Amino acid sequence: MVEVIPVQEAVGRFLSHDITRIVPGEFKGRAFKKGHCITADDIPKLMQLGKDRIYVLNLPDGLIHEDEAADRIAGHICGPHVRFGEPNQGKVELTAEQDGLLKIDAQLLADLNDLPDITIATLHSNQPVKAGKVVAGTRIIPLFTDTENLNRLAERCQDHPPLVSVRPFKSLQIGLVTTGNEIFHGRIEDRFGPVIREKFRALGSTVMRQVVVPDQLTAIVAAINELRNEGAQMVVLTGGMSVDPDDLTPAAIRASGAKVVVYGSPTYPGAMFMLADLEGIPLIGLPGCAMYHKATIFELVVPRLLAGETVTRQDIVALGHGGLCAGCERCHYPDCGFGK
Repeated sequence: MVEVIPVQEAVGRFLSHDITRIVPGEFKGRAFKKGHCITADDIPKLMQLGKDRIYVLNLPDGLIHEDEAADRIAGHICGPHVRFGEPNQGKVELTAEQDGLLKIDAQLLADLNDLPDITIATLHSNQPVKAGKVVAGTRIIPLFTDTENLNRLAERCQDHPPLVSVRPFKSLQIGLVTTGNEIFHGRIEDRFGPVIREKFRALGSTVMRQVVVPDQLTAIVAAINELRNEGAQMVVLTGGMSVDPDDLTPAAIRASGAKVVVYGSPTYPGAMFMLADLEGIPLIGLPGCAMYHKATIFELVVPRLLAGETVTRQDIVALGHGGLCAGCERCHYPDCGFGK
């Protein structure tokens, strides 16, 4: 099955696998691609890479080479708004085609990785990704595997949504209600509004209007209804989310007639959070931490809403495992464990 040829006698023969070149601290990558026809000029280069012999693989029926295997696996797991490239050193990478929410079927991923020889690695599900971001990779461990392993993978994928997909963000019109006597009367500058505008802009949505109201229940409810009547597709409320007697935002959200999904989240920062639904329009009460922390409950919930998902109480409860921000000196969310 494997023919060993001295490199000096390999001119005109085709490589059966990629050959890697490593220069410590400078380069690691493919020096020769599978299928390359060896020329006389290649002989010194191959010998510099330590290739005194060339292995030519003649696979019998029933076995599949690593490159073809990785290509076939990628084809089975690649879902909407994700693409995959050609094999490189036996591995295929899957890349987001556009900005959106990454979705990974974690149970299916475990089932596929339990198959012989097959490995698939992904980023965590439910995180925002940019177009061009590598979101998954796959390869087999040996140089070749039994075709039956690929057939079993195909069968497991057949009755499931794609393992890896990206849900594009919807571009919504956002209404913003800022509460607080100190801001309403001009005693201090509103610093929350600009932060929220930028967060939504980065996700492809726009804050259509901001209404500043005093700490009065009727005024907050009126602002919610005003923005809804103007066409807001989501209403975000800032301020008044703690437990002080004059923090009235949660009560105002309830008084608006909205159905509360959850009040309180097992995420630090972001515990004093409320999510409600007002006739199909999400109402979000944001705690103050969203103003000065890069990663909070906002980053864990809002992208899912913008991707068209319905976030349930059970979804929020599940955030507790990983819901403690490590407080890194330099925040690198979403490339961390927060909310994962």
